[in-house]
Amino acid sequence: MPLTADLVFQAANLCAVAGWLALALALGVILKNALLRDRIAGWVWPTLLAIAYVAIMGALMTGAIAAPEGGDFSSLAGVMAFFASPWAATVGWIHYLAFDLFVGVRITQDAERDGVARRWLIPILPLTFLLGPAGLLAFNVVRVGVGRKAG
Repeated sequence: MPLTADLVFQAANLCAVAGWLALALALGVILKNALLRDRIAGWVWPTLLAIAYVAIMGALMTGAIAAPEGGDFSSLAGVMAFFASPWAATVGWIHYLAFDLFVGVRITQDAERDGVARRWLIPILPLTFLLGPAGLLAFNVVRVGVGRKAG
């Protein structure tokens, strides 16, 4: 079976879900595990996604995978042209998956350090998974607004 952008896209999604599940398990009521959070969800899965990202982006930049005509990062039109390619769209998606997971782990680390109750993370982490920056904003608002008071 040839390696396709669709296959890599699906594998990256599974990788990200595995990382988010590890993070959810690490924050669970029964299992509060910093090692699972920091090493597995925070390092292993984002690093695997980063490896895929670098490999695909390198292949696009060197011509090993054909980049779309007119694609570049200097204008909106260039970015739109770049992401017209299935491989470029996949690498962009992997970028989001890796960074959103990394930010989700960082949110949980900061919540623990700052004394933010884990109950606040229940809506914030899915928001971060689905809409990255919106979850980060929600956490920063909660952290400033309630911090240790909400214990």
